[in-house]
Amino acid sequence: MKKIDSKQLKEKSKQKAKLAFEDYKAFALKGNALNMAIGVVLGGAFTAIVNTIVSAVITPLISLITSNVDLSTLFITLKGGEFDTLEAAKAAGAITLNYGELINAIINFILISVILFILVKALTKSNKKEEEKVEVTTKECPYCLSTIPLKATRCAHCTSELNEEK
Repeated sequence: MKKIDSKQLKEKSKQKAKLAFEDYKAFALKGNALNMAIGVVLGGAFTAIVNTIVSAVITPLISLITSNVDLSTLFITLKGGEFDTLEAAKAAGAITLNYGELINAIINFILISVILFILVKALTKSNKKEEEKVEVTTKECPYCLSTIPLKATRCAHCTSELNEEK
């Protein structure tokens, strides 16, 4: 039977831990994993912004238009009697169908999706404007189809004289 030295065992453990850490570091710092993590964090922050826009701006406007009707309080009692408010029905233990909450969720979904659509369209439009600003510095030779500098008067690849097009 071979006796294992505790120092060798500790050293092997350290090497394995170091290799595992290096593997994890290579995975975590890969572009895809890092981009995905950044996307999740930004998505959370963006969700907070959109929810605030809906709750602080759009919902009050809808309440103003609908004379302060709170859709979330609309319900039907399925079992347990008649109640004036949802809170009273819940307190009595009645079984209720809270269709007002469903209507609120649908309205919030529609509002949030419209706001996201508008924001994404605005960002896409902004990105397109930046892409259009890219300065063209090359052109294609009409004879050999090689890429050459924009100011060239003779092709460096096929030596053809290029007509000045203005």
